[in-house]
Amino acid sequence: MTLILLEALGALILLLLIVWWTMFAGRRKGELPPSDDAPVGGTPAPPPKPDDGPENQG
Repeated sequence: MTLILLEALGALILLLLIVWWTMFAGRRKGELPPSDDAPVGGTPAPPPKPDDGPENQG
């Protein structure tokens, strides 16, 4: 019974370490600012035109 509790405690500690590592292992100064060509919001881009494949040619 003690061995099962120790194993569960070890798994819990491992889980907490993984969560802590993933929460605080980001960039030092936060997220990068968005580039000028990336859309930030507003109207979405129009859908792409359908491809003129071999069945549509000639």
